[in-house]
Amino acid sequence: MSEKALTIEFSVSNKSIAIDRPEPIMDVDVLAYKRRMDPMDAVDALIEGEYVLIVDYFSSGLTVLNALKDHLKKEYSDQSFQGQRDYRSKFRELSHRLVLLVSNNKLTVRKSPEIGWLKSLYPDMPEFLLPFPQVQGLNSSWQWHEKGIFIPVLGRKIRPFFGTYFPTRFEHLILFDNWLKRYDGEKKSAIDVGIGSGVLSLQMLKHGFAKLVGTDSNPNAIVGIHEELKRSRIDAKLELMHGDLFADCSEKTELIVFNPPWLPASHNLEGIDMAIYYDEDLFPRFFAEAIKHLKPGGRVALLFSNLGEITGVAEEHPIKKELAEGGRFKEELFIYKSVKAASTKTQRNQKWRGEEKVELWVLKMI
Repeated sequence: MSEKALTIEFSVSNKSIAIDRPEPIMDVDVLAYKRRMDPMDAVDALIEGEYVLIVDYFSSGLTVLNALKDHLKKEYSDQSFQGQRDYRSKFRELSHRLVLLVSNNKLTVRKSPEIGWLKSLYPDMPEFLLPFPQVQGLNSSWQWHEKGIFIPVLGRKIRPFFGTYFPTRFEHLILFDNWLKRYDGEKKSAIDVGIGSGVLSLQMLKHGFAKLVGTDSNPNAIVGIHEELKRSRIDAKLELMHGDLFADCSEKTELIVFNPPWLPASHNLEGIDMAIYYDEDLFPRFFAEAIKHLKPGGRVALLFSNLGEITGVAEEHPIKKELAEGGRFKEELFIYKSVKAASTKTQRNQKWRGEEKVELWVLKMI
């Protein structure tokens, strides 16, 4: 049974890209769980470091996860932003030892969802285990991919590839779109650093930019955008590059766009977390490289948020720090927009959302 990475031929850059997928689990001892059993027995086993295999119904796994949540909420009762982060971290650690069996690209338990990603991401593996939350993630990702996500500023849907960050809130996109309507620079080219699901690039193409370069360290984002562009028939205007920050891009441009993560990391980053959390050297590296890729008089446009500041998890605002200490850029424009209140259906304490603002910073070379 092969565990090697799945590669996809990527014709735009004539490369093969190894895409990320939930890591299959094999050759581990498991304890079987059925719904007639006490879910706390499964929770105790997870806490003790055992793997627990759901063997009857998909819903049995949901029962165990709910029991695990109830147990951990008693231990992690702190409702602060950091307290909730600690709770989610522990839940992730324990819940990923609750597993399901995948055989011939399908889940073996009864009344389980059909997940197309199992066939496209694991064509080389006849049988393996996956953590229950990873299966949930694959399922929700597949549903988003099949149904599509309507993006108001584009006036159409996108279909994000598995493992690719996509927007579910749109205030920052509206802010960016309004700025593009008033943009008075040349539109010959631009670089979209960390292209993600491609919305910013699609916005720029909509507003008349002739040619774009999009980079991302996430291979799934590159593959996903490649497929999105084929559906849209505009791939000739956007060159994709896989790599950190500016990847192998050697071009100089009049505009660099960056929608970075909005929260500082408190753990090792991997996968889609890299679109949400930033390590301490991300912004210094970005600004040091950005100055090398700008033409004289060029601009850098960054979409950010005051989320780290109002929740107390960020000691400093990385863009403000660059302006104060970097000696490379000056502020041309700073505008912001308040975000909508959190849904009343969310189970998280998000009272801080009333103070959150998304930000657009436009910086020019000194």
